[in-house]
Amino acid sequence: MTNNNIQVIGIDLGGTAIKLGRFTVDGALLQSITVATPQPPAPEMVLNVIVSALQELDSNNQAVAIGLGMPGPSDPEGRIALVSINLPGWRDVPLAQWLEEKTGKPTILANDANCAGLGEAWLGAGRRFKNFIMLTLGTGVGGAVFIDGKLFIGHHGAAGELGLISLHSDGPECNSGNQGSLEQFTSIRAIRRRTGKEPSELGELAETGNVEALNFWQEYGRDLGIGLTSLIYVLTPQAILIGGGVGASAKFFIPSAKAEIEKRVFITSRAGLEILPAELGNSAGMLGAAKLALTKINTKLSLVT
Repeated sequence: MTNNNIQVIGIDLGGTAIKLGRFTVDGALLQSITVATPQPPAPEMVLNVIVSALQELDSNNQAVAIGLGMPGPSDPEGRIALVSINLPGWRDVPLAQWLEEKTGKPTILANDANCAGLGEAWLGAGRRFKNFIMLTLGTGVGGAVFIDGKLFIGHHGAAGELGLISLHSDGPECNSGNQGSLEQFTSIRAIRRRTGKEPSELGELAETGNVEALNFWQEYGRDLGIGLTSLIYVLTPQAILIGGGVGASAKFFIPSAKAEIEKRVFITSRAGLEILPAELGNSAGMLGAAKLALTKINTKLSLVT
């Protein structure tokens, strides 16, 4: 098999849906499908759904490896799903081993936000930067940190949980055990709690010039900017990429986030900082997982640079 013929699978496992894509070695999407996450999302049930979907997606058995992003950290080797806030009952699940036993394909796991960051670093808005933060504003809030062009996962593989940093000490309780985390103010769930509306609805209202919606996004951007302030002081990134479903309304809240950062962060820590929307939309997680799969087979096949 030549380099150009290599195909891999990228999977984005979420609390409500599982997105699967079959990719070429250069990141071109050949086919994708989306299936519902079983409820309750017991690990064995999720495994069975994924295996069934893979049989449809790769009916000719052309893919040589699988990468999977999930809402929570894996061990540093990408073998075990350690825990997931949005998948109840998931703790120390050997998902990579299970998939390998079912499919015969080398498999690697990673946090879903890390996968989104890998996708953006490969073929999206992160291509221009070696040091950047990816923030995914969705049902929860995830993050990825890139330092000198490499994804930083920490010594236990759980680094980059940017949505779980403290924002307001007396804020709403978080499933992580924290209170007043950034996620509790900027996630889709938080927006619903704060406004009684969906982010898409607020975005549509803002497009029409609705004052209430515009004021909400300005307040939202202020909260986001405050949360990002601590990260900027610690990491001094070149860029912060805003992804996830809420990112569709980024033009309404990035200006107030920038204003808050400029007010709170000393110029030497934010010199040249860019805050911009991610480019790959809902495919970023699948693409990044596919990149993981290519990395998995790199040492064996010497095909991926």
